[in-house]
Amino acid sequence: MSTTDILTMTDGSERNAPELQVFRVYIEAPAQKVWDAITSKEFSTKYGYGGDVFYDLVAGGDYRSDTTAEMKEMGMGDVAVTGKVIEADPPHRLVQTWIAAWHQEETTLTWDLVEYEGGLTGLTLTHDCTGAQNTARDIEGTGDAAQGGGGWPWVLAGLKTYLETGRQMVGSGA
Repeated sequence: MSTTDILTMTDGSERNAPELQVFRVYIEAPAQKVWDAITSKEFSTKYGYGGDVFYDLVAGGDYRSDTTAEMKEMGMGDVAVTGKVIEADPPHRLVQTWIAAWHQEETTLTWDLVEYEGGLTGLTLTHDCTGAQNTARDIEGTGDAAQGGGGWPWVLAGLKTYLETGRQMVGSGA
């Protein structure tokens, strides 16, 4: 194992990031609205890292998340993440590949949405990073969110905040 495969902790110890990471959040919004926020560029600029997203929501369809002007100023290209849709069952389940431009490690995301009475939606995001330790470290959310290290916890918190309040979470979105 190389040193790039190991996460160094603040106490000096080292560990691998989990290859399978599961994140769950409850959002006071109907499942269709949560689905639309995940899959449409009209919402994607309002939370998380703020790039436009493009989905062709059929098996084999393309997925792309573009960079923001701020990301480009940091030296990134036009596209942050690419992938393919594996399964789309609106507004209940989306399975896709996910390849960050800076690592080129193919991983798999599964978005599961369950709507409860009263318009509450449970969103479970499972990110399978088997064999993709660089991506696993990036997405777990243990870095400095102000410097892009918030991972999926940061993105989901911004999504929840925006859908419930109509306001962007501080530092979130474009």
